[in-house]
Amino acid sequence: MTAIDLVAARHRPRPRPRPALPRGDLRAVKIVWQRELMRAARDKPRLLTALLQPLLYLFVLGAGMATMTVGGGDALRTFMFPGVVLMAVLFTSFSSAGSLVWDREFGFMREMLVAPVSRGAILLGKALGGASAGTVQGAIVLAVGIAAGVPCRLASLPALLAEIYVAAFGVTALGLLLAVRIRAMPSFVGMVQLLLMPLYFLSGALFPLSGLPPWLAWATRLNPLTYAVDPLRRTLLGDTLQVAGIQWHGWTVPVLLEVALVAAFGGAALALAARRFDRDDS
Repeated sequence: MTAIDLVAARHRPRPRPRPALPRGDLRAVKIVWQRELMRAARDKPRLLTALLQPLLYLFVLGAGMATMTVGGGDALRTFMFPGVVLMAVLFTSFSSAGSLVWDREFGFMREMLVAPVSRGAILLGKALGGASAGTVQGAIVLAVGIAAGVPCRLASLPALLAEIYVAAFGVTALGLLLAVRIRAMPSFVGMVQLLLMPLYFLSGALFPLSGLPPWLAWATRLNPLTYAVDPLRRTLLGDTLQVAGIQWHGWTVPVLLEVALVAAFGGAALALAARRFDRDDS
């Protein structure tokens, strides 16, 4: 190598580290995220349904169950309130994930797939959009509950919104994992109904998890939604009710670990959905 080559090699610019996502993929994530928010804002019947159903659980079912408790039902409704917030998140996030089925069924997804972006970026944008829409819906139910008298410290609101967002992201990612395998919207709705109610009722959203039969206790601890509703309850009602939290062989799982488990579950579900979506020829 000559001296000129050595000088040229010394002054040659070093290659910059490649970002985790190319610029085109980042732009695709942003566009899909914005589109999901616009879709959610324009779908007024879905917003109304996702708002009314949790409130019916809180004020109607809660009032009915309160008649079976000793000493009134204020404590029961307060205990149920975080589960009601999670219900609003569930319906909105699963509906956002179901938009993938609509896009594929009506041909819009083909227009998105011809763009020079990865399919994982499209799914990530949908997951973030569904998480944002679910967080807004959960925040509305949270505000209604606080206005109705549910105790809440204002200092805990940022932590609550962060926990709601992580829960919404995990639920949307799970919905996308189902949506990439389904071609028709009625099949997706049926699958969501088959999966949603068992996960919700086994999460401890409506009743305490203490004193359950061993097999049912194991089922609740393997349920990812259990680790979504428990942080909400402990953050929102920790000073009002004696909330024990999830126990692993007598050890109370910290709130941060529960949130991390939900986030890890959402990331794993999204990665599996992207892998399946990459093999799809649609």
